[in-house]
Amino acid sequence: MKQQHEITIRPQFIGQIKEIITQSRENAVRAVDHHRVLMYWNIGKRILEEEQQGKERAEYGTYLLKTLSQALVPDYGTSFSVRQLERSRQFYKEFPIASALRTQFSWMHYKLLISLDNNGKREYYEVEAAKNNWTARQLERQINSQLYERLLLSNDKERVLSVARGEQQPEKAIDIIKDPMYLEFLGLKRESAYYEKDLEQAIITQLQAFLLELGNGFTFVARQQRIHLDGEDFFIDLVFYNRLLRCFVIIELKTHKLTHQDLGQLQMYVNYYDRIEKLPDENPTIGILLAADKNDAVVKISLPEDNRTILASQYKLYLPSEEALREQLVREMKAIEGRER
Repeated sequence: MKQQHEITIRPQFIGQIKEIITQSRENAVRAVDHHRVLMYWNIGKRILEEEQQGKERAEYGTYLLKTLSQALVPDYGTSFSVRQLERSRQFYKEFPIASALRTQFSWMHYKLLISLDNNGKREYYEVEAAKNNWTARQLERQINSQLYERLLLSNDKERVLSVARGEQQPEKAIDIIKDPMYLEFLGLKRESAYYEKDLEQAIITQLQAFLLELGNGFTFVARQQRIHLDGEDFFIDLVFYNRLLRCFVIIELKTHKLTHQDLGQLQMYVNYYDRIEKLPDENPTIGILLAADKNDAVVKISLPEDNRTILASQYKLYLPSEEALREQLVREMKAIEGRER
């Protein structure tokens, strides 16, 4: 008797079909989202045009939106409330060129962008969201974490926007490294006792969110990287590579207030990478000491005056309030003005 050969289907084939289905569904969702965006844009355009025909613009505009909403809601639902119609009008004002609307953005993206009251801030988040393919939730998180304002603490507005637009590459770590870093997504509580290994494990578990907080161009390389020096072993907490800065980035985690000994240890790791791991055409390694608290005076005195490779950044396990950040900005601006005098 002839043996029947078992027929098998390659797993790669099934995977490819699944990928086609997933991609098609995602494209369909994006297409629907974009048509929704265009719908609100066109509604906003017509509202503004109709308003401009009214003699008492402010009064007529309010009446127009209220009357229009009352006519639409019974047939189309609360998506056409007075508030939503106001957003449509504002949307058209802020983004008057239909062809410039980004097809990868949903209406939620644009709702978040038009809620910003600063043109520079709005442009920054629009460019970064498009460049990094942020979801609406990721964009919301970055806005709530005051990303734009944190970068302004170490750079001027024009440079922050220029780097975001891609008009110039970041030249130094301070162009993209934030201080403080907000790690609320780790789920650790300030009131609870936790160790550095707990902090490290939480970062690895939430690596995608941590990379988002780190900034553009970061790739994870290693955890607890072992280096051997004359019979003694040392372990680097986290190693990344940044393709924009073209260098390795070493991160040491400290759950206590940083000390000058911590900075010395990090400097040793940076020196090792520069002398052993770095290729000749790559830029010097950057070291970041991510600590629960820090003394800026200790950092300044412990490091050389021309230091460009060792940074100390404080991490926080909660998102900042606008008032707290505003106070910090005022303090930083006063300190800068004092140094300039």
